[in-house]
Amino acid sequence: MKKILNHISGDRPVWAIATLLAIFSFLPVYSSSSNLAYLYGNGNTIGYIFKHLIHLFLGFSIMYGAHKIPYNYYKGISLLMIPVIIVLLAYTIFQPVMSDSMTNTSRWIKIPVLDFTFQPSTLASSILLIYIARYLAKIKDDVLTFSKTILPLWIPVFVVIALILPANFSTGAILFVLVLIICFLGGYPVKYLSLIIASGFLLLTVFILTVKAYPDLIPNRIDTWTNRIENFINSENTESNYQIEKAKIAIATGGIKGLGPGKSIQKNFLPQSSSDFIYAIIIEEFGLIGGIFLVILYLWLLFRIMIISNKSETIFGSLLAISMGLPIVFQAFINMSVAVELMPVTGQTLPLISSGGTSIWMTCLSIGIILSVSKNYELENEIIDQNNPLEILKETI
Repeated sequence: MKKILNHISGDRPVWAIATLLAIFSFLPVYSSSSNLAYLYGNGNTIGYIFKHLIHLFLGFSIMYGAHKIPYNYYKGISLLMIPVIIVLLAYTIFQPVMSDSMTNTSRWIKIPVLDFTFQPSTLASSILLIYIARYLAKIKDDVLTFSKTILPLWIPVFVVIALILPANFSTGAILFVLVLIICFLGGYPVKYLSLIIASGFLLLTVFILTVKAYPDLIPNRIDTWTNRIENFINSENTESNYQIEKAKIAIATGGIKGLGPGKSIQKNFLPQSSSDFIYAIIIEEFGLIGGIFLVILYLWLLFRIMIISNKSETIFGSLLAISMGLPIVFQAFINMSVAVELMPVTGQTLPLISSGGTSIWMTCLSIGIILSVSKNYELENEIIDQNNPLEILKETI
């Protein structure tokens, strides 16, 4: 164990949180995948849990590699990757249909050689947020005018979101909100952010009206967005709210202690039980205790992110930690809010818990970057410890 710990660095609590979430995920994923095994396979759930294990192994490999890269290198990486993700998103949304069984293929790229699909929008979100952190750190001491920031900041933001929005409204909307939060925390003038919000709503309105007038113009899911919002408002319509109703039954059945691991009943009826609605299955099997346990883990992660950001010696490091950590916690609480009917269905997974390769890999990448930022002040503390023991005591206090 000591040999393993000697090869990892960064904030140990963050490592612990990620490991606990990953270990815990095997129980609900194994349980909820039984429905998929009987519907699409031969009833064998071992294949699903093995696939989840491979996804987590690759994810933690990405995390390890990312935390070894000095966080300042991500400035250049984000700058180089912006054109790449724009090309990937454009290809994804305009690619031909892959198969008749996949009605919404404009979210995914299929890689035939490796025989798996990849969702570029999740990578694009991370790259864009790193790019914004880099830009805000660069202009921190400059006198800003709105016109000076349009080309280097807002054009990439609107291009990326515009390419994500038609096929994945929830991801595009969440990314837009996160961009605004990061810009606010980075000191971008509030009066300019108000203009961006107004412009965003205006462009969204134009887009919706255009697609409604010319439905065959581009692939879109506007009808799906509209139905989800209407179903959320009209919650009494149980036929339209099938998923939510089954999730609520699962939560009510779980009670305080839950039915026990693997004993969920609603996993046999709830679509996306191993991904979008896995939180409902967790509460059904592990009860309110299991649900609160997950909430505490995500809040603990947020707390550690704030500490890492506060201790960073550079503005970029501080903004980078927040930019990578906030989306994870934000997405987690959106997923849980959907399960308890506080929000419309969004299709967002539960980070490091839900099955799905792209989500796990990008979450691990973000955590790896956070750990890279945390390595900086750890090294400084080691130097202080070697030179002046009294100073490290002050740091600890």
